[in-house]
Amino acid sequence: MASGIKDKAVIVGMGCTQFGERWDTSSDMLMVEAFTEALEDSGLEKSQIEAAWFGSALDDVNVGNSAIPLATALRLQGLPVTRVENMCATGTEALRGAVYAVASGAVDVAVAVGVEKLKDTGFGGLPIRTKGSVNDLWMPYGSAPGTFAQLAGAYQAKHGLKAEDVKRGMAHVSWKSHQNGALSPKAHLRKPVDMETILNAPMISDPLGLFDCCGVSDGAACAIVVSPEFAKSLGKDDLVAVKALQISTSHGWEAQYGEWDGSYVKGTRIAAQKAYAEAGVRDPREEISVTEVHDCFSITEMVTMEDLGLSDEGRAAFDCLDGRYDRDGAIPSQVDGGLKCFGHPVGASGLRMAYEVYSQLLGRAGQRQLRDVNFGLTHNLGGQPANSVSSVSVFGRL
Repeated sequence: MASGIKDKAVIVGMGCTQFGERWDTSSDMLMVEAFTEALEDSGLEKSQIEAAWFGSALDDVNVGNSAIPLATALRLQGLPVTRVENMCATGTEALRGAVYAVASGAVDVAVAVGVEKLKDTGFGGLPIRTKGSVNDLWMPYGSAPGTFAQLAGAYQAKHGLKAEDVKRGMAHVSWKSHQNGALSPKAHLRKPVDMETILNAPMISDPLGLFDCCGVSDGAACAIVVSPEFAKSLGKDDLVAVKALQISTSHGWEAQYGEWDGSYVKGTRIAAQKAYAEAGVRDPREEISVTEVHDCFSITEMVTMEDLGLSDEGRAAFDCLDGRYDRDGAIPSQVDGGLKCFGHPVGASGLRMAYEVYSQLLGRAGQRQLRDVNFGLTHNLGGQPANSVSSVSVFGRL
């Protein structure tokens, strides 16, 4: 019988580039930058790596959509290198490949790298492969702001909330992320923004204003994963273990079966339940110390808190306003600024989230460091609420 991957793989090294407008840096250079930091952090030699996974969703680094760019950039001669893509969960998908390889006993040392160079595309948002046609591969039901604005409307209607409460809850989400991003040296946006500026910003797609939407960035992140036995053979005893890694993909139920009310993301709820069970988390509100969730829009973060079981249904806006998810709150979220301020190079985001949780668990987060970090959770949402892939991962000390 399958027993899951809890504590069967540990992360011994992580790296993350500066996120932002990296006009003078290629995708290859970004991968090398993240990998170099991870390798130095691990204390391993490159010759000890046995397999690698490469995540890139929209970047034009592909050679026939292959993994050759990673093998070339890192000079991984003769190794099995696999390219993966799972929309905005691509970075987590790369990590999943490395973790599963180690947990299965196939290899002792695996690498996961995620990269995206979105600023070079010239798009203000995610580049659309078919330039907005009805056959668009990413958002077949409308633009990203439009579909997530619908999530906000459905959420408000379902729970009988006042538009002002939802708007102020979303504004607090963005305010909090800007406050946190100012403390993150590698973040794209590092300027605090006051609440009134957020509330009075230009409208993008009602009720989402300018500061409710994350932008696009360039960046890369990397994780080096090994078996606990291998780590201990090297004398390492300060280890971050992967407690759970679950992914749930929509099969059309939301858009085709007529039962979904549009106010939540079913895939996130499924992935969260499975991740908690795999990690042995019985009460996430008490046991999860920090989260990095997919705040592509401020409403997404709010709804995700309910989907993860961290807020009661219909209460996330008020929990946000009460500071529950602030850096000094009960369950801090986006302590590095999140997608909103750290940045969202799609292929790197899942690994960037893991990088922050890893840093928090090891007490390396500098000004952002939290006290008594037990379990850290990361969450990705790829696509849109009606057609998505969700990932939930839990990390803790071995």
